[in-house]
Amino acid sequence: MGVVLSGGGAAGLAHIGVLKALEDNNIPIDYITGTSMGALVGAMYAAGYSPGYMEQIVNSEVFRNIAYGNIDDKYIYYFKQKDANSSWITLRFSPNSHIETSLPTNLISPISADLSLLEQLSGPSAVAGNNFNNLFIPFRCVASDVVSKKQVIFSTGNLSQAVRASMSYPFYLQPVCIDDKMLFDGGLYNNFPSDVMYSDFFPDIVIGSSVSGNLAPPEEDNLISQIKSMLVNITNYSTLCENGIMIEPKTDISLFNFDDPQIIIDQGYKEALVHIENIKSSIQRRTDNVELNQKRAEFRNKIPSLVFNDIHINGLNKKQSNYVKRILLRKEKEIEYESLKKHYYRLITDDKINAIYPIAVYIPESNNYDLYLKIKKEREIITHFGGNISNRAINQGFVGLQYNYLGNQAVTLSANSYFGKLYGSGQVKARIDFTSRLPFFIETAFTLNRWDFFKSSSAFFEDVKPSYLIQNEKYADAIIALPVSNKGMLKSGFTYGNLRNEYYQIRQFSISDTADKTTFNLFTYSLAYERNSLNRKQYASEGSFFNLGARFIHGEEFTKPGSTAIAELPYRGIHEWGQLRLVFDNYFNKNGRFKFGVYVEANYSNQPFFHNYTGTILAAPAFSPTPETKTIFLEKFRAYKYGAFGLKKIFSIRKNMDFRIEAYVFQPYKEIIRQEDQTAAYGLAFSSRSFLGSTNFVYHTPVGPLSISVNYYEKQEEPWSFLFHFGYILFNRRALD
Repeated sequence: MGVVLSGGGAAGLAHIGVLKALEDNNIPIDYITGTSMGALVGAMYAAGYSPGYMEQIVNSEVFRNIAYGNIDDKYIYYFKQKDANSSWITLRFSPNSHIETSLPTNLISPISADLSLLEQLSGPSAVAGNNFNNLFIPFRCVASDVVSKKQVIFSTGNLSQAVRASMSYPFYLQPVCIDDKMLFDGGLYNNFPSDVMYSDFFPDIVIGSSVSGNLAPPEEDNLISQIKSMLVNITNYSTLCENGIMIEPKTDISLFNFDDPQIIIDQGYKEALVHIENIKSSIQRRTDNVELNQKRAEFRNKIPSLVFNDIHINGLNKKQSNYVKRILLRKEKEIEYESLKKHYYRLITDDKINAIYPIAVYIPESNNYDLYLKIKKEREIITHFGGNISNRAINQGFVGLQYNYLGNQAVTLSANSYFGKLYGSGQVKARIDFTSRLPFFIETAFTLNRWDFFKSSSAFFEDVKPSYLIQNEKYADAIIALPVSNKGMLKSGFTYGNLRNEYYQIRQFSISDTADKTTFNLFTYSLAYERNSLNRKQYASEGSFFNLGARFIHGEEFTKPGSTAIAELPYRGIHEWGQLRLVFDNYFNKNGRFKFGVYVEANYSNQPFFHNYTGTILAAPAFSPTPETKTIFLEKFRAYKYGAFGLKKIFSIRKNMDFRIEAYVFQPYKEIIRQEDQTAAYGLAFSSRSFLGSTNFVYHTPVGPLSISVNYYEKQEEPWSFLFHFGYILFNRRALD
C-alpha cells in the first residue's frame, strides 16, 4: 500500500494527522511519496519518526522558528552584533555586482531549516546508504528544475538535501543547487506525485492525501496570481490507481501560516477517519502497532550519532576557510553535534557570512560524519538608510556605509551620519575580529555628536531660535571585548574627547544675549559587563538587558561666562571622579499576550560640581528610560547618585502590535539644586523624587516602529506631551556612555 502526500505549505501538516489515523487503525504503509511539505512529512515518516513524534515537533517553538526563518534566541551571538542604529533599509553590494544581483531571493532565512533537516535526516540517510528504498519506509520526493522545466525525482542521495530541494518555494525559501542544477519546490511541476508512486513502486492500493488543487485563473490586478500561473504546471490530483482513495482535509489556512499546527493536524486526522472504513474494506492486511514500533526502534537504533571528524568548506578561499574553521573547530578530534550547533549559529550571526548550506556525509570507517559547508560570504559593501519622522522637532535622517573584509581575521570599516534639527552626528569606525580559542575584537572610532535643544517647539516644521542649550562632543575611543557565553560580553576601553556645552543661565533670554560656554577635555577608562537578549532594538517585549560598568574620568574644565551669567571671569579647573552604573531591563511571560517588564537603573559617582549649575547638571548622568526622554533636557531626572525603578505592562494585540503602559520613579540620593549665584549645591538626602510615565501604542512595521504615545513628566513646566513618530529614536554613543 502506498501513500502520496501533496504539497500545500502549512496545510500540509494535515498529512501528519492522516498518517496518525492510518497507524491508529492498523493500516500498513509500504511506500510513501511526497512533494514540498508532503516531502518533509513523508521523509520524516520514512526515516522512522512516528506521527506522534512529528506532532510533538511541529507544536514546538523550535518548529515555529524553522517555519518563520528565525533563530532560537539562545543561539543568537550577542558578541557579533553591531551597535544599534536608526536603519530602516539595508542594501548589500559587491564592487562588481549589479543592482539585480543585490536583491534578496527569499523572504525567510533557511538557516534553522537547513540545520534541522541535517539533524533529523542525515542519520536515517546514512543507515539506508543514501538509497531511499532502504529507509524504514521506501520513499520518493520530487523537486523542480526550472531551467529544463522538468521535475527531478529523488530515489537516492542525501535525504536532507532532497527534502530541502523539494520544499524550496520560490521567493520564500532559497533554492538548493544539486549536481549543478538549481532546484525549487516540487509543487511547481508535480504537486501530487502519484505518478511517481505508480511508476516506482506499483502498489496494489494508493491512498492520497491532498491539501492543494490547481490554481484559479490569474487575475488582471493580482501580480502574485500571475507569477504563480507562469511558474506552476497543472497537476493531476488523482491516485492513478483503480483502488485509489483520496483524503482531502479542508484546512482553510494560508500558505505560510504555521501559528496553529495542532488544528491542521486534527483536521487531517478527522478527514482520514471519514474514509477509514472504506480503506479497511480495501486493505485486508493489518499492522500490529507493537511490532511496528519495535521495527521502528530497530531501524533508529542503527543510526550513528551525529559526530563529525572534519569540516570541508566550499565557496571561500584558504584564509577565509581558516577563519571559519577556527570558529567551528576546537582541539577535540571529534565534534559532537550539540557543540557544533552552538558554534554554527555563532558563525551565521557573523556579518561577514551571508549564507551556509550544510551536508553531513557518513564515513563508514569511523562510524562518524564529515561536514560539508557551502558558504557564501557577505557582500563587501553594505549601506543603511533610515531615521525618524515625528510630530515634534526631532525628525532626523540616517545613512550608514560599511565595508567588509574577510581573511584570516574579519575587518569592518564603517561610517554613518545622523542629520536633523535636534541631533546631528558623524562617526567612522574600524573593527577587527580575532577568532582565537578565546575570541575577541578590537574597535576604534572617532565620533562627532551635536544635540540642539530648543526653547519650545511642538509644531512639525516650526523653527524656534535661539537654542537655549547646545551640546557638542568630539571624541576618539578604543575598545577591546571578549564574549561571555552567547549573550554576554566583557569590554574595556579608553576615550579621549572634548565636550563643549553652550547654554543660557536663564530661560528668559533675548537674541542679543550671548551663551555661556563650558569645555571639558577628558580622558576616561571603562570596564563593563553587558548581557543582551532583547528581541528588538527599540520597544522590546521579550528578553532582558543587563549592564554593569565602572569608569574613571579625568579632565579639565574651562568655562567662559555669557551675558546671562552672574560670574564675569572665566574659570579653569581639573576634575577627577569614578563612576559605577547598573542597568537592568527584563520582560516576563514570553509566550502570552500580557507581558510584564521591570526596569532598574542605579548610578554612583563622586563627581565634583562644575563651575555653575547648568554646567554641572549637563555633566550629570541622565535617567532616560523611554525614547522620548532621550530627546528632552530634563533637569529633575539628572543626578550623580541615584536609583530608579520602573514597571511595564505590555498587551500584544497582534504579533507586531503592542499597547504599552510604563511608569518610573527616579530617586536621587541628593538632588542637585540651583543657588541664587547660579552655582550648584546638594539638597537634603532623599528629600526629592520624580515620576514619569508613558502610554504607548506601537506597531512594528518591517522597516521600523510606528508609535503614538502620551507621556507625563513630573515637575516640568509642561508635564504632558504627545508624541507620534515613525522610525527609531537612536543615536551614536556618547563619550561617557
